[in-house]
Amino acid sequence: MPNQAAPVRVALLGCGTVGREVMRLLSEQAGELAARVGAPVEIVGVAVRRAHKHPEVPAELLTTDAYGLVNRHDVDVVVEVIGGIDPARGLLLDALKAGKGVVTANKALLAEDGATLAEAADASGADLYYEASVAGAIPLLRPLRESLAGDKITRVAGIVNGTTNYILSAMASAGTGYREALDEATELGYAEADPSADVDGFDAQAKAAILASLAFHTRVSATDVYCEGISAVTAADIAAAEALGCTVKLLAICERVSVPTADGGVTESVSARVYPAMIPLSHPLASVSEAYNAVFVEAEAAGQLMFYGQGAGGAPTASAVLGDLVAVARNRVAGGRGPRESAHADLPVQPMGRTPTRYHISLDVDDRAGVLATIAGLFARHEVSIATVRQETAPTGFAKGTGARLVIVTHAAPDAALAATVAALGELDEVLGVDRVLRVENLGRPVSALGVT
Repeated sequence: MPNQAAPVRVALLGCGTVGREVMRLLSEQAGELAARVGAPVEIVGVAVRRAHKHPEVPAELLTTDAYGLVNRHDVDVVVEVIGGIDPARGLLLDALKAGKGVVTANKALLAEDGATLAEAADASGADLYYEASVAGAIPLLRPLRESLAGDKITRVAGIVNGTTNYILSAMASAGTGYREALDEATELGYAEADPSADVDGFDAQAKAAILASLAFHTRVSATDVYCEGISAVTAADIAAAEALGCTVKLLAICERVSVPTADGGVTESVSARVYPAMIPLSHPLASVSEAYNAVFVEAEAAGQLMFYGQGAGGAPTASAVLGDLVAVARNRVAGGRGPRESAHADLPVQPMGRTPTRYHISLDVDDRAGVLATIAGLFARHEVSIATVRQETAPTGFAKGTGARLVIVTHAAPDAALAATVAALGELDEVLGVDRVLRVENLGRPVSALGVT
């Protein structure tokens, strides 16, 4: 290639499932990538914990001294796919402070300490790219950061964890319980031996923090994101959702919230939360099955956009890593810089207790006159409006005529008020037990099956 610049030299930190795919793609597409970048892209070192476990990597590239590799004078870009907080944080800070471009897939680190990385990148003029940290191969973060930079984003919501989506999809399609579906996901390789990061919602929590930070120009950390996992979801919950024309999904929801003030003005804040919720079967997210991800972005001018695809796996994640690497390498060859962190809005994060949501509540009650009026009065005292009430067949174990099951769906109310209502229900003599509580989301669409818009 005429007038081709000097090679862009890359240090690769980690050579697991994603790292191996990054190496493979760089090798197989070397000529094409060089044409796109304007210079060859070459790996000059690969840092791993145990070199003998990586016979596929040329011995001259392998090192167990990650800090030594990052600080080599001939390294231009550092690609990090080792995950975790430390030592990744120190390694990337070293790279950024030295003015080296950084590409990372490390959602946990970005959600916990992304501000420190962004400040280091700004101070040295280095690039920091992390498309692969959310939703694998789906191009989502760059549209938020660049394509929609001239618009006002109001909501980002969707399915961002493939493991939990596989489990919930299996429970819905086969009627199996949570444990059986988790075992199936583990056998197929969708769930890790220790699935807690996925099933307890922490993976989605970190991704929600990254999405909210980009969408609302505000620094949001994982601790700012309310989080519930799916381990308490039962086959009965799935059946209850189906009876209402809904399904259950683990959702990450990030919203810009406008709240009227006492002086007649409006103040804005950010709501970010992760939890399992019923959504209507008519919503496109309801049809997202197996380990796929899908995210809706709503903006004032652009309207509603949907991003869908494989959210995990070696090759899809490596595709996102390479996309970032090409961008960083191009910037380096051209002498330019990529987009910087945008946190100028600096909006407060709204506590979950003040966030409006809706509940589906199933409770067992005495089957006698006046019970429904007592329960309705309790809801009214907590300023929670009931949308629908349905009576079902008495649960097994009740003598005929002594008990009934009520299924209540509320209108939107602050989550703290709803939680207080559920707690108070358990104290009523007329209530024999609160069987199930699950949130309901319509994500901007009518929930006709629930009689709620």
